[in-house]
Amino acid sequence: MSGKILPLSRLQAIAQRLREGGKRLVLTNGCFDLLHVGHVRYLEEAKSLGDLLVVGVNSDDSVRRLKGEGRPLMPQEERAEILAALEAVDYVVIFEEDTAEKLVSALQPDLYVKGGTYTLQNLPEVSAVTRYGGEVRILSLTPGLSTSELADRIRAQFRKKG
Repeated sequence: MSGKILPLSRLQAIAQRLREGGKRLVLTNGCFDLLHVGHVRYLEEAKSLGDLLVVGVNSDDSVRRLKGEGRPLMPQEERAEILAALEAVDYVVIFEEDTAEKLVSALQPDLYVKGGTYTLQNLPEVSAVTRYGGEVRILSLTPGLSTSELADRIRAQFRKKG
C-alpha cells in the first residue's frame, strides 16, 4: 500500500503541522469508483487551490449504501491506491461514513471542495466547515463524464455482445 494512504489520526497530525507552517490544506472526498479523466481534472484543479490535497475515499460499505447493490465496482483499497498514484493527490484516507462531516471536523481544511453536482444548500459538510471558519467551494465537473454513465456504457456493450 502506498505511503500516501494514511489513517485519519496520522492525517490530523499532518494537518496541524501544515496550519502551524501557514500552508493551505484542501480536502475533497468521493467514491472514485472507476476513476476517469473527469476525476483527474477535478483533483488537479482542487490541488491548484492549496498546498496539500487530501482525498477522502468512501469505504466499500459506504459506497453500497450511497450507490446501491453492485457498487462499488472496485474495492476501496484499489480506489485509494489509484488516487494515491496521482501527482495532484498528496494523501488519501478511507472513511466509513456516508458523508465527510467527521473527516472535515477532524482535519479542518482551509478549503473543502466538491464537484458541481452539489450546491452549498445540499452539501451536508457545509455546517462542519463553517463551524471552524473554513471555506467551501464547488468546482465544475467535465460534462458527460460520470462513473455511473461509464458503468452504464460498459454494461450496454456487454449486453450487445451477449
